[in-house]
Amino acid sequence: MTRDGQAVGAVGKSRPGWRPDKLRQQREAHGLTLEGAGEQLREVAGAAGLAVPAANFQTLWQHEQGEVYPGPHYRRAYCLLYRATEPELGFRNALPDEARKLKFTESSEPHNGAHVLAVERALLQLAPGTEDADGQGVQQRILDAWKRRHTGGDPNRPTLMMVGGYAGSGKSEFARFISQLTGWPVLDKDPITRPLVERLLVEMGSEPNDRHTDLYREKVRPLEYQCLLETAYANIDCAISTVLSAPFIAEATDARWMRRLINRCEARGVTVVVVWIRCDIDTMHEYISFRSAARDSWKLQNWDMYAEGIDLELRPVVPHLVVDNRLGSAISLTDQVRQVFGTVFQ
Repeated sequence: MTRDGQAVGAVGKSRPGWRPDKLRQQREAHGLTLEGAGEQLREVAGAAGLAVPAANFQTLWQHEQGEVYPGPHYRRAYCLLYRATEPELGFRNALPDEARKLKFTESSEPHNGAHVLAVERALLQLAPGTEDADGQGVQQRILDAWKRRHTGGDPNRPTLMMVGGYAGSGKSEFARFISQLTGWPVLDKDPITRPLVERLLVEMGSEPNDRHTDLYREKVRPLEYQCLLETAYANIDCAISTVLSAPFIAEATDARWMRRLINRCEARGVTVVVVWIRCDIDTMHEYISFRSAARDSWKLQNWDMYAEGIDLELRPVVPHLVVDNRLGSAISLTDQVRQVFGTVFQ
């Protein structure tokens, strides 16, 4: 398995819109040598909490010459270093209506007009997936929570935000972004349940990374989601808005399951918001390959079979919002906003 974009050049050269010469142009426009750009890439990645790339001058030279297509963390670090989007840096073609120019100005003031505009722009990614989804209301609730982070509370009804999507779609990154804006805690299914799930699978005669057999799907998976929701309810009972991150593939498409959840939350005065992360097959494969999680081994070894079961048009059966993260576009924008806000997000 390769990491940090060290893939064969022939694969990278087939990527639509890739213009490696733009990287060199950006570096020279910033007055950086290859060694200097590598040093700053490592610094900006570390400050943003990304996996810090090696970023030696040979690798950067290969990127600029088009011999190696940069991996996801390299691309994110390049975007942060040069304050640009992936299309601007020549990594790919832009999606329709994708924001291509980022004209943010840093400021030490935490809540000035420029910061509000930056957050509002990022929140426009929460586009209604159904006509009855209250996109503007959810955006305003998040914005209000961000403004009130340092004042000791949120006067709105508590919110349970479910962020779902296929493996590698970017849901964990987006959930963390919402948490950094609002101060709402994130409950991610995998970190919460993994130790218990792995031990349970072994005790039941399977292997710890089983995520594809009937045994896992029928006996273990329901318990994962039960644990996740019970943890969320503990927060909700204390009027603490919470962000859930999990695939929710079967749950969000089950009308009865969703109705039970919504009814229980409404009885406690909690608003349920469903966010679906839209992504493409190639980007999901890249994300999954890069994170190198043991639980993904079967997916990667049987990718064609796994990909056949992915329905890119799948959507929740209840009113929901959609974040378009095809080609990593949404996560790239959230990286830019994190950098603009600096300590406001910490």
